[in-house]
Amino acid sequence: MNKFLYAFALLTIISLSSCEQENKFETLQVSSPNDSNQITFQLTEDGQPSYTLKHNGKTVIDTSAMGFEFKDLNTLSKNFSIIDAKTGGLDETWAMPWGEQLEVRNQYNELIVYLEENTPEQRKLNIHFKVYDDGVGFRYEFPQQDNLDELLITDENTEFSLTGDHKTWWIPGDWDIYEHLYNETKFSEIDALSKANNEDLNASYIPENAVNTPVTMKTEDGLYLSFHEADLTDYAGMTLKIHPSENKMVSELVGSERLGGKAKIKLPFNTPWRTIQVADKAGDLIESKMILNLNDPNALGNVDYFTPMKYVGIWWEMHIGKSTWDMEGTQDMNTFTVGEKGSSQHGATTENAKKYIDFAAENGIQGLLVEGWNTGWDQWINTDDREGVFDFITPYPDYDFDEVMAYAKDKGVEVIMHHETSAAPLTYEKQMEAAYDFMKANDINSVKTGYVGEIIPKGEYHHGQWMVKHYQKVLDETAKKEIAVNAHEPIKATGKRRTYPNAIAREGLRGQEFNAWASDGGNPPAHLPTVAFTRMLSGPIDFTPGVFNIKFDDYKKGNRVNTTLAHQLGLYVVIYSPIQMACDLPEHYLVDGEVHPAFQFITDVGVDWQQSKVLDGEVGDYVVIARQERETDNWFIGGITDENARTFKINFDFLEENKTYKALIYKDGPDADWENNPQDYMIEEKEVTKNTTHTIQMAAGGGFAMSLMDSE
Repeated sequence: MNKFLYAFALLTIISLSSCEQENKFETLQVSSPNDSNQITFQLTEDGQPSYTLKHNGKTVIDTSAMGFEFKDLNTLSKNFSIIDAKTGGLDETWAMPWGEQLEVRNQYNELIVYLEENTPEQRKLNIHFKVYDDGVGFRYEFPQQDNLDELLITDENTEFSLTGDHKTWWIPGDWDIYEHLYNETKFSEIDALSKANNEDLNASYIPENAVNTPVTMKTEDGLYLSFHEADLTDYAGMTLKIHPSENKMVSELVGSERLGGKAKIKLPFNTPWRTIQVADKAGDLIESKMILNLNDPNALGNVDYFTPMKYVGIWWEMHIGKSTWDMEGTQDMNTFTVGEKGSSQHGATTENAKKYIDFAAENGIQGLLVEGWNTGWDQWINTDDREGVFDFITPYPDYDFDEVMAYAKDKGVEVIMHHETSAAPLTYEKQMEAAYDFMKANDINSVKTGYVGEIIPKGEYHHGQWMVKHYQKVLDETAKKEIAVNAHEPIKATGKRRTYPNAIAREGLRGQEFNAWASDGGNPPAHLPTVAFTRMLSGPIDFTPGVFNIKFDDYKKGNRVNTTLAHQLGLYVVIYSPIQMACDLPEHYLVDGEVHPAFQFITDVGVDWQQSKVLDGEVGDYVVIARQERETDNWFIGGITDENARTFKINFDFLEENKTYKALIYKDGPDADWENNPQDYMIEEKEVTKNTTHTIQMAAGGGFAMSLMDSE
């Protein structure tokens, strides 16, 4: 027996026997492989389950209770006894078919506590802990049992008792959308209700003072904590209700008015994992793979039908007002310019698609996305009756689908399908098979889905159990057809890409498009240095970087992108996704008829990585990340900063020994500033080795990008 198993077995014997002899509450412990994190589980004197978490011997989550409330059944929270406890561990390595690195180590110690009520019902509940060196995950397991088949959960009361009034980066616990700006406040100052009634959001419901996850914190001692969940499959999404006077959060599931509760489960059933990432450095949060490891292994096998890629698309031009999604000119939406019926303002035309294809083929871009290609866009946002608006196979008359497909194939450009469901999932589910068969018949292997608007049927929300099951159905059905999914307006990512690697990316944040039309002036420079340590912890982001025409006054005065051009380049490395868009219009990547010199970085940069390293960063301030490409072994580095200029010293000690690299450095020019001179940039070339250091200046709202290629 190894030391861990022996110690735990001895502890269990002592703990259980002492309880029997002295009638005291029971205590069990389990530590991570390197002993940095330790969970203590105990029953209180009235038999309520609770836990604490220590990091390097110091309490970071104080005594926190656990329990459930149900419809028409007694609360499941007290009067428990421990009837058994088991421990174990795992140390394995698994391969990522695509991702931030080639392989992931999955190493943890675990504790499963088997509980039974001291009541006539004798209901059973298991609590399963997995403790990693970078945090902890735990879930509730409802075993098969007599006289209990289905449960309608009205509340899950999982507490997270903090040890101080931590600095917190948060967005409100909106049941419908994650497209809020992050706020930086003390925990006690969180006011989610003040973020309600945002005129820029197409659907929003914030019922109480709660936050969405991941929510990231920094203690006074400089420790970083991030709270989230893993393996959300058939359950309601979890928000965290704030109790500021107690420095405590309690799980608050997204509800359903139709269901009359939060989640309906059939036994046996396991909830998603509740996760707490713990890091001594901010960058360690990004490098952690705990969320992924808490999901089941790959269930699909080979997914070589999906190729990580960069893409262009007919999309940004609708947001800045050059063109429209529909050709009827009847849309009424704050992100588009009203045109005349049948006008040439329709973006998805055969001629326009060919223009994008030509640009992609000439500049090393593998993919093309076309939005507004299918009929129905004149109705999709204007009515409560959105069922049947789209059929996903009928193009507008000015978009010759077959001609565009043939042209793209001849040029070696892969077309990405677009399915906007108009938040009518029942219509989409009825048409899935026909839509996916249409894709495969035309050699289209990936789809961007969208769910703009309030969910139909009324009473359901984007993040509730009903929609969680819908998103899972999409993954299941596309997997059968060998199709990859990039979901927009989705439920948050919870690591399911490990099990379903056809789940390639999600939006689930305030994206680039808000710069084009948001009434508050768009995303501030600090937005993405915050996103890297919050939303990005949950999974790949389709953020759509690459705006070169920072101030698009020709189309829309009063809006702009609030970064420098070099910052936009740095995003291709900082914000991880296996698909990265060069989102601007092709003409905006030209200077005097020639391709902009800085576009070379977008051509060169990888999207599929052998390894990734966070060189440094601070939540909301700046972040610098280096990634090595799988196929070429080339390295790419990206750095971005908030509204403050800063100097960063790069140490290249991660490079291969005895090898010289040619570095192309794309950086802010001497007069660059996000607000006044965003397009001032410089390109510098030098040779670097493992022993080189290089100091780079990032302007206010700026950044840099660097490619490192074998000089031989």
